[in-house]
Order: sequence, then C-alpha cells, then structure tokens
Amino acid sequence: MPTILIADDHVDITRILADYAKNEGYRVLIAHDGEEALRLFQEHQVDQVLLDVMMPKKDGFEVCRTIRRTSSVPIIMITARGDDFERIMGLDYGADDYIVKPFSPSEVMARIRAVQRRVNKVEEESDNRLTIENLEIIPLENVAIIDGNRIVLTRTEVDLLHLLASNPERVFTRDQLLDLLWGYDYVGDARTVDSHIKRLRSKLIYPHPTWDINTVRGRGYQFVVFEESP
Repeated sequence: MPTILIADDHVDITRILADYAKNEGYRVLIAHDGEEALRLFQEHQVDQVLLDVMMPKKDGFEVCRTIRRTSSVPIIMITARGDDFERIMGLDYGADDYIVKPFSPSEVMARIRAVQRRVNKVEEESDNRLTIENLEIIPLENVAIIDGNRIVLTRTEVDLLHLLASNPERVFTRDQLLDLLWGYDYVGDARTVDSHIKRLRSKLIYPHPTWDINTVRGRGYQFVVFEESP
C-alpha cells in the first residue's frame, strides 16, 4: 500500500483529501505545519507528498527544498495564489506539479494518480536505463550520470529526460509532453513543462558539446546528438 503525506494547516482540507486518498488505496499521513511534515517524512517511507505552500513554522517551499536534499519522492505543491510566482518557485525548488486553490478533490486525485502511474511504470520496467554518448539515464534510481558524475533528479525530471533522449531529433510540443508524462486528465498549465526543462538543464552541466536539449521556437523541445562537436 503506497503512503502519501498530506501537509496543510487547514484541517477541513486535510480531512477531505485524506478520505479521497484512502478510497484510492493510500495509507495517509497528515501534517498541519512544516516541521511536522518533515518529521513524518523522516520517520516513514513516503511515496508521495501533497504540500501546501502557506503553513506555519516552515512554509511549503522550505519543506520541499529540505526534502529534495535527500529524496526524489514525487511532490505536488498546493498554492492559494494563481499567479506565476508561487508556481515557478515551487517547481524551481523541485516540486513535480502544482495545484491552485480552490480545487476539487477529484482534480487532486487525478494528479496523484498521474504521478503514481509514472512511478509504477518505471518499477515495472526494471531495466530501462538509457545511454547516449556520455549520458546515462537510470530511471529506477532517479539518476543521470554524465562523465561519471552522478546527478540526482526528481521523478518528473528523469521521466522527461528519458522520454526526450529515447526519441532523438523528435520535437515534442508542450501539450504532448503533458499528455505523455502527466496524463490526459491533467488540467494544469503547459508552462509547467518549461519550468521542468529549465531545472533539468541546470542540473545536467548544460550546455554540453555532444548532446543538447533544444528549444524549437513555436513548437516545443527536442533532444539532439551532435555527430561532431559544434
């Protein structure tokens, strides 16, 4: 039974989300402030985290950043603001997705299911590592290796890199990437893809002389391998 940590200082929200998550087959841990969230995360084997931005003691950004120092567990941020600032902040700190309040519990569960599908797919494909030039991608470990340098990625980052690198030269639109990685029932902003690409590039000692993640203006993104150093 997978375990989800739900962290929000609003008791009514955590109660409703916990009921929905239990009906989906999750074991649920509940925290009402940032310090409690970190304590529960450290004490239990957590498979997903649902994390509110505005919490007492430690806010969601700090909790997300702390978790990311040691773990690639999927994190979905909850924000009460619909502007870009909190969305970009959360994704830059390593969140896999974000949801804006007010939301329907069914929307939240759709996001959770989408993340869980990706996790389950990687676990089922035990030997889906990929090597291109000096880049090795190991989805099962949420890791990329460049010239022997081991780089820890989030679940979304490793899935995104693996998809692009498995299809060199193919241009993926943002909507295609959302459908393939987040699922057809995803109702978020396509700019989520841009934030993940930005963070992925910053981790991969980017740019690199033998391969690149290109932005194709007006279309999307593609992974390219150079026959000769550009």
